[in-house]
Amino acid sequence: MGQVNRDAWQAAAAFAARAHRHQVRNDGRTPYIAHPMRVAITVRHVFGCEDEGAMCAALLHDTIEDTTTDYDDVAGGFGEEGAGIVGALTKNMAMPLAEREADYDARLARADWRARLVKLADVFDNWCDCAELSAEARAKLPGRAERALALAEPDRAGHPEMERAVRAVRGIVGM
Repeated sequence: MGQVNRDAWQAAAAFAARAHRHQVRNDGRTPYIAHPMRVAITVRHVFGCEDEGAMCAALLHDTIEDTTTDYDDVAGGFGEEGAGIVGALTKNMAMPLAEREADYDARLARADWRARLVKLADVFDNWCDCAELSAEARAKLPGRAERALALAEPDRAGHPEMERAVRAVRGIVGM
């Protein structure tokens, strides 16, 4: 498995599975945990990233936004660094939509590069799974991909995994 600490990613997988245990994907059948698992697989096997923090963040990326998990729960299990990455990947649902998206992009831009890598993996997986999405959700995918790619652009030179991620996302979305 390369440089990835199995204890950390296994703990993150178990944490995410418990947090998402009663959720299903938009198709109404697929357990939600399949999505963060596929995002982690994308980070590791498509983007070639062996970074422990990125792997854990991929598994945990929707826990704060979509479950009763909060920042402190993630920090308690995975440290401030891990919680910071997951927090950057969390939209503030209390904000109006237009402000929420601008806030989200601004926080991702300031965050650790691994947050942007996980975002690209999230986009990649949602694109792969788009047949199961509503027409409305599918219509949003190109714009989300464009925003994620723009945010990742500055990281390409310093991180070969980001270069692979950008190429993979551009390839799948046809950009």
